[in-house]
Amino acid sequence: MKQKLSSLILGLAATIGACCFTVTAGGVQSVTNPAGPQAHNIGQLWWLMFWVCSAVFVVVISLVLLAFVRGRRAAGGANHPLSIELRPAVETERRQGLWIICGTVVTILILFVFLIDSFLVGRGLTAELAHKQGVNIEVTGHQWWWEVRYQNVDASSIFTTANEIHIPVGVPVTFTLKANDVIHSFWVPNLSGKKDLIPGKVATIWLQADQPGVYRGQCAEYCGHQHAHMALWIIAEPQEQFNNWHRNQIQAAVTPINADQQRGQQIFLSSTCVMCHAINGTPANSNIGPNLTHLATRSTIAAATLQNDSAHLMSWISDSQQIKPGNHMPPNPLTPDDLKSLVNYLQSLK
Repeated sequence: MKQKLSSLILGLAATIGACCFTVTAGGVQSVTNPAGPQAHNIGQLWWLMFWVCSAVFVVVISLVLLAFVRGRRAAGGANHPLSIELRPAVETERRQGLWIICGTVVTILILFVFLIDSFLVGRGLTAELAHKQGVNIEVTGHQWWWEVRYQNVDASSIFTTANEIHIPVGVPVTFTLKANDVIHSFWVPNLSGKKDLIPGKVATIWLQADQPGVYRGQCAEYCGHQHAHMALWIIAEPQEQFNNWHRNQIQAAVTPINADQQRGQQIFLSSTCVMCHAINGTPANSNIGPNLTHLATRSTIAAATLQNDSAHLMSWISDSQQIKPGNHMPPNPLTPDDLKSLVNYLQSLK
């Protein structure tokens, strides 16, 4: 019970920290740095609320200070505090009533402005979805990684990757969102708003990147112990560069080119790795864990937790629980030579 409570507190703290970061950061994960039409609309609404609320705060604090100063002056001019008249004059009471009415009216008007603007922004986020003809991607949230499947009418062009999503610049991308275990939430602040992934239901969202760049996304719904380490990257690139990446992804895994890589492939196929992972072009075809066909083309592993290099791969394969406790990948007690050959093979999968 104590461990669960500690995990919950850490997860909530990480969520609050991530939300604060998305507001204040000026780079790859920031609602104040929109890079697409969806995020731009949300950003405008955010700034409207920020400036109006800031103005209201300044006015309220100023009035409170003014009332405090005037009260002090009135008390100082009396012979004794008890001599102050508790009931104000009729004219003063009428004037105070008018101030209260004006404050109430202004508050209602502000709330209606927020309501209407929020409605228009929310409607704009979904109204054009049916008319978008671009890239279609199915994203499934798992504890704690993202399965990414590029859909296509041509079955030979369908492929699956994980945690890193490439999209062409200036092209609307429709995401079909699913979850198989608990509720997750897909959120890339620079490009769009949040959308929940609820088990048993299918949700859709579209976004568009108007400029090349790498944008960080995050699960925005507490989903367990490693919720804070469930991130993703969206790589927006020119159409030709995206097409080249897409053509490479639909290919089967490269064939090992030397004896050490061949040994690494055999270790992979004869170990428990094949029970969870797939490598297209080999007998490994399980879909429990991330597809590893082009693992070496990804910049990170473990849902953007570690850089994708030999040292981190070795640590992750040996005992991922030391890095990301609670994930579903068990330790793999391999000898140093076997581990080196396996990592050499995985690093060749480009």
